[in-house]
Amino acid sequence: MANIRIRNTGERIEGHENVAKFLEEQGVLYEHWDTNKLPEDLRGNCQINDEQKAQVLSIFEDEIKSLAERNGYHKWDVVALSEVTPNLEELLKKFEQVHVHTEDEVRAITAGNGIFVIKGSEELGYFDVELSAGDVISVPVDTPHFFTLREDRQVVAVRLFIDPSGWVAHPFQDPQFVETK
Repeated sequence: MANIRIRNTGERIEGHENVAKFLEEQGVLYEHWDTNKLPEDLRGNCQINDEQKAQVLSIFEDEIKSLAERNGYHKWDVVALSEVTPNLEELLKKFEQVHVHTEDEVRAITAGNGIFVIKGSEELGYFDVELSAGDVISVPVDTPHFFTLREDRQVVAVRLFIDPSGWVAHPFQDPQFVETK
């Protein structure tokens, strides 16, 4: 279940309804999918092969299609990151820079954990959305953010796109962003 940490104040927001309400107020879509649908060998497993990725897409086909139809997404895939991912450190350094996209950034976590750091309203500043298996988030177009892994450094996520070839991170320089862990 997702939790929120407000970076400026350290305030924490917990509980499905509270998290969903907070994210809705910030214009961020949040849903939760039932990962109990996954077979035992995929639950918590972040070192999956292409066949297993296809299995994840098949298992969540109804949820993916529903989200795609509601928001205009046309393509989807699965990404898996863990200590066996080649060049993991380089990938994380690229991810961990504030940027924007010209379309939504959508992730449905099916195993592991991750954190989206998102810029909220001017008064609020940046907040962390700590995600775990079942959490689905869509960071809106042109919203400054970045993604990183949590301490366990592993995640499997379904990604949805309007056009994957156009999904490019555009750096966002923000003097308000203060890096904290």
